[in-house]
Amino acid sequence: MAVARTRCVCLIGVTGHVVDVEADVGNGMAGTHLIGMLDTALSEARDRVRSAVVNSHHPWPDARITVSLFPASLPKRGSAFDLAIAVALLAAAGAVPRAKVASLFFLGELGLDGSIRPVRGVLPAVLAAAAAGARTVVVPARNAAEAHLVPDLEVIPVTTLGELVGWLRSDDPVNLPTLTDGPFHSEPGSDGAVGSGGEPGAPDGGAAEQVVPDLKDVAGQPFARRAVEVCAAGGHNLWMLGPPGTGKTMLAERLPTLLPPLDREQALEVTAIHSVAGTLPEGRPLLARAPFVAPHHTATIAAVIGGGSGTIRPGAVSLAHQGVLFMDEAPEYPMSVLDALRQPLESGKVTVSRSMGSVTFPARFMLVLAANPCPCARPSRSGDPCRCTPTTRRRYLARLSGPLLDRVDVKATLLRSTRRELLADRRFIESSQVVAERVLLARERAAERFAGRPWRCNAHVPTGALHGEYRLPAKAMAPLLSCLDAGTLSARGLDRVLRVAWTLADLRGGGRPGVEDTNSALGLWLGEER
Repeated sequence: MAVARTRCVCLIGVTGHVVDVEADVGNGMAGTHLIGMLDTALSEARDRVRSAVVNSHHPWPDARITVSLFPASLPKRGSAFDLAIAVALLAAAGAVPRAKVASLFFLGELGLDGSIRPVRGVLPAVLAAAAAGARTVVVPARNAAEAHLVPDLEVIPVTTLGELVGWLRSDDPVNLPTLTDGPFHSEPGSDGAVGSGGEPGAPDGGAAEQVVPDLKDVAGQPFARRAVEVCAAGGHNLWMLGPPGTGKTMLAERLPTLLPPLDREQALEVTAIHSVAGTLPEGRPLLARAPFVAPHHTATIAAVIGGGSGTIRPGAVSLAHQGVLFMDEAPEYPMSVLDALRQPLESGKVTVSRSMGSVTFPARFMLVLAANPCPCARPSRSGDPCRCTPTTRRRYLARLSGPLLDRVDVKATLLRSTRRELLADRRFIESSQVVAERVLLARERAAERFAGRPWRCNAHVPTGALHGEYRLPAKAMAPLLSCLDAGTLSARGLDRVLRVAWTLADLRGGGRPGVEDTNSALGLWLGEER
């Protein structure tokens, strides 16, 4: 009997920390003791591990068993440590070679019958293991495809504890299947998967055919379609105001179809967040398309921003990272939830603080707000007019605070279209594929301009750069400075109009924005067609 060691990973937010799992089977009163700042789910691991070992036909040591998870000061939560604890214990008891398990990482939850069940957060955990020098990781079979996303790493998928012990005892590594080559030799965008939240995406090759949203479905709203294209090209936020049935939700759902596929770094980052949240689609380990998340208007701050009473989970703003967060019926959300969006909109991340510590999640998303002009949302007709007073309308829309709307780059007012307008507009409607090609070209122009800099699109350019190396000539700035002097444009609004002007120039073909671009950008910010 001796001390055996193996390794696992503890997740804090989406950041993995390597944990050494040590097991000692020695003299003393029989019993199992787990130490190392554990939560309730992890403290219950002793019972799951005992049943799994016994039901896998391995003897349970009749001795004092001590299992330590180091570093002891690091809070550890969840059931992903079960497999590492069981392997370390069996190695300490001499059932498997101690030297072999010392260099491996083990992740997985144990069933009482010895089965190995999938766990959340495998991708960020395996990324942390790879960063720590791991060459081989053992994961549940249902998590193997997710772990396989990390290149230059051998992945051992297992389904039962007995199967794993047989492989550890054998010198022949072919007893279990291994995965060694990462999937990024192919183009990430070839996968049609996207994030959770009822988002649109290309149909999966093995699934039943599904309808893919297309921008050509929205007729009678040319100004709003143009606004959506501008937002997609520059990563800008959007607010749409209009009565029901004018296409606000349809436009928001089609915005992700205009966005380019995520690159390798973005895809891994987005997938890691959804892995921690447990929202990865079945059979789609990699999210290669921009996610679309649409929380209900009854959602709490914890659901939108992130949090929880126990383990801190990412909220909707983080699930929409590198994608779209759509808030329909925006004035119906609690004002505290709406105002909580202001900080992540500025910084691109959100920090959730609790008594046990703080966790930071990435939250670089495009915000799309949609609102009806009044609470009743009834169209004002001569025979049945809307009964909301002007005061009621102002009070309703005032739930969207000035500081929040000041962070929205593009504002569009949608009106009901007549039959003649609908028929006439159908001749000019373009499909999502056509518009997405223009968006991609505009983003490529921006990326070329930002080569060697940390930002990717116009919406992320900091203020210093806007008024420094990207400063516009006096003629182009004239309409903006007039509005700034008149008080209709704030300093933050000025920066957002400048970013939209650069996007309009990129869509036009490149070069510095001129007075036409700044005038158009000002009209988009004010919600006026210019």
